[in-house]
Amino acid sequence: MTSPFKVACVQMNSGREVDANIEAASEAIREAAGAGADFILTPENTTMIEPDRALRLAKARPESEHPAVPAFQALAAELGAWLLIGSLTIKLGAGLCANRAYLFDAKGRIAARYDKIHMFDVDLAGGESYRESAAFRPGGEAVAADLPWGRLGLTVCYDMRFAYLYRALAHGGAHFIAVPSAFTRPTGRAHWHVLLRARAIETGCFILAPAQCGEHALGRKTYGHSLIVSPWGEILAEAGDDPAIVYAQIDPARVGEARAMVPSLQHDRDFIRPPAASPQSAERRPAWAGRR
Repeated sequence: MTSPFKVACVQMNSGREVDANIEAASEAIREAAGAGADFILTPENTTMIEPDRALRLAKARPESEHPAVPAFQALAAELGAWLLIGSLTIKLGAGLCANRAYLFDAKGRIAARYDKIHMFDVDLAGGESYRESAAFRPGGEAVAADLPWGRLGLTVCYDMRFAYLYRALAHGGAHFIAVPSAFTRPTGRAHWHVLLRARAIETGCFILAPAQCGEHALGRKTYGHSLIVSPWGEILAEAGDDPAIVYAQIDPARVGEARAMVPSLQHDRDFIRPPAASPQSAERRPAWAGRR
């Protein structure tokens, strides 16, 4: 493994206008680079949280026309830092977008793209309702990319509830996993810390989770508490409820140490899954559930 490096997670309160959010994110990224960060991550929906579906689609742009892509490319090259922009709303046509994360290398090149796989379609207690699949097309490919310090797995927010994705990234060579998020407050208070610590422990990876925070347009509230978690499940850095930047020194050697103490990745075994309880539940089973 390579030498240690400094990581920064930027916590934001993104609004409805793309240009203003690019400016806010760029200012925070510059601050993080000035503090010595080698790798800087921003949250899900970095450049727009627009709760109105029609307005969101109207403001979205294809990748080739999106102002954030060249802006962050130029910033990465200027600062000589690696950037993970947690996600942009990328128009795909036919009334749908991609919730797409971008990894930029220190020369400003796009090193990886990842479209969020799992859609947040839920009704929460208290009346909150989300239908991400009504506006976004889910991705279909797990993505990992090489950093100068090791391999990074890419995920976004709700993905964290699907442990098999993280297991697959670890088996694909990931040493670090990014989890840029815009977690709701009710689910954040209940599950944010325990899920991220569990994903770190079961994969032996560092978890890097920059988050949205505060109140957004039309009363939407996000949880904040950006986290950096060690492969042993220790919280190395945590933000609060407001915009902030948190830092940690990452020693890639700790990945091997954690996996040597609990070598569970070496003990995975295939097995026959139980049959579905009914024809209706069989229709709802994901593709992976039938594998043997």
